[in-house]
Amino acid sequence: MQSINRFLYGPTPEEKVRAWQGKLRAETRQLDREMRQLDMATSKARQQVKQLATKGDVKNARMLAKEVVRSKKQKDRLSVSKARLGSIGNQLTQQMAMVKVTGSLQKSTEIMKLSNSLIKLPQISQTMREMSMEMTKAGIMEEMLEDTLDMEDDEQLEEEADAEVDKVLYELTDGKLGEAGAVSTELPSLQDRLQEEEEERNMERYREQLNGILSG
Repeated sequence: MQSINRFLYGPTPEEKVRAWQGKLRAETRQLDREMRQLDMATSKARQQVKQLATKGDVKNARMLAKEVVRSKKQKDRLSVSKARLGSIGNQLTQQMAMVKVTGSLQKSTEIMKLSNSLIKLPQISQTMREMSMEMTKAGIMEEMLEDTLDMEDDEQLEEEADAEVDKVLYELTDGKLGEAGAVSTELPSLQDRLQEEEEERNMERYREQLNGILSG
C-alpha cells in the first residue's frame, strides 16, 4: 500500500526531509574536504612566504602572502557556509517533528533565508538551487527571485587582503621583514640564481594550488 501511495502521490513529507538532510550531509563533507585541502596548501605557502621574506625577496613574498590572506578568508566563508548547512538541517529536524503533529510541512522563513545565502557559494550553489525548488513545491519556501553572484564580496576581499598583507608578512617573519628587506650588492652566484629560479617555480606552484582551491 505504501509503495502504491508513493507512486500516486510521490514521496511522503518524512521521506522528503530525510532526502534533503542526506544532501546537506554530503555537501558538508565536501566543504570539510575543501577546507582540509586549503589548510595544507596554505601551510606550504606560509613557509614559502617566510623563506622569501627572510632572503629579501619582498616582492614575491608579498604576492604569495596575499594568496595566504585570501585563502584564510575563503576558509572562513566555507566555515560559515558549513554552519548554515547545519542550521538548515536543524530546521528540517523540527519540520519532521511538526509533520507528526500537523501531517504536513510548514513554511519556514529561516530555511528560505539560509538557502538564499548558500546559493551564492559556487561549491554548493547547484545543490541548494535544486533543494530550494523542491522545498518551494513542498510548501516550506516561497519562490525565490533569481539571484546573481555578488561580486562585491570579491572586491571587498581584495581590499582587505591588501590591508592585511603587511601584517601577515610581519607575523610570518617573526617581525624581521624590515631586516630582510636589505638587498645584497654582491652579484649572485650561479648556485644562488638556480636556487632563486627553483624558489620562483615553487612559489608559482603554491599560488596555482591556492588559486585552484579558492576558485572552487
